Amino acid sequence: MLAPIAWRTPPRHYGPWEEVTSLLTEALVARGIDVTLFATADSLTAGRLEAAVASGYSETPGADAKLCEYRHLAHLFAHADRFDLIHNQADFPAHAFAPLIEAPMVTTIHGFSSERILPMYEPYNDRVHFVAISDANRHPALRYAATIHHGIDLERFRFREEPGERLLFFGRIHPDKGTAEAIALAQATDLGLDIYGIVQDSDYFDQAVAPHIDGAQIRFHGPAGGLEREQALAGAKALVHLINFDEPFGLSVIEAMACGTPTIAIRRGSMPEIIDHRATGILVDDVAEAITAMGALFAIDRRAVRHCAERRFSAERMAAAYVRLYTDILAGRLKLAAGDLHAE
Repeated sequence: MLAPIAWRTPPRHYGPWEEVTSLLTEALVARGIDVTLFATADSLTAGRLEAAVASGYSETPGADAKLCEYRHLAHLFAHADRFDLIHNQADFPAHAFAPLIEAPMVTTIHGFSSERILPMYEPYNDRVHFVAISDANRHPALRYAATIHHGIDLERFRFREEPGERLLFFGRIHPDKGTAEAIALAQATDLGLDIYGIVQDSDYFDQAVAPHIDGAQIRFHGPAGGLEREQALAGAKALVHLINFDEPFGLSVIEAMACGTPTIAIRRGSMPEIIDHRATGILVDDVAEAITAMGALFAIDRRAVRHCAERRFSAERMAAAYVRLYTDILAGRLKLAAGDLHAE
């Protein structure tokens, strides 16, 4: 299992790709599968840990990201002949090594940063088994072995039947994620808003977010992990996800769901795939529609929201789907051809 190394696996606070990698690794190990996790040396796993880099480059002052990444990749691919299958969770750089090894490779595509990286995906249609994290995130130029939704450790996100009094924004502070829109919604509905996340765009934070932070109605907490993350999600009245891009998945949405917290989200990307409209959340087209939909949002049965998370988004369900894929590949039932991906 090749983890990204921007952050530790699992991350201390932010690091969604590392989080999913950890969840899958631990669920596979719990099934008795022999998994070697290639990640940072400070990573935690019940499997076998291999590391060439001490810590995540995003949490190590002065670290050279490119140097760290290629040391990490070289360490795995020097030992590729030890493994039946390599599962890449670390984006396109690993594809450069794919033609040089015999082991089949699976790549979970966590999202495209831009169309510019497509040349490191499309030429590998006949060498790498691509997995989409949502049907909405499939690219028309690629052939996919499966769509497998993320899963979470449901025991880490306890159900809370009584809603809190405040709205919650949980994600990167970036225009894509709609922090300013969440603030606008809170102000228009006279509700408090708690903002959690790393500041990814400092200019946006300074201009569109910081002027509204008053420590009372609008509060900024920074990134949160562990118990603080669970308490924030469980204690919210609703999660606000008024995105301005096509969300590939939305991990915080299913984490909130596990706590019984409904989400109000823009109808883009994976949101219609993840949220059952009026059952686990509300889908809207803009902030104005979100303002008028708040009554319906707060009427949603929180227990039904939790039951949906249990049914659709457990780590065990995710692991079972990947095991089926691995089994099909290793048994020769799923083969890559110059044309379409096909099962035999």
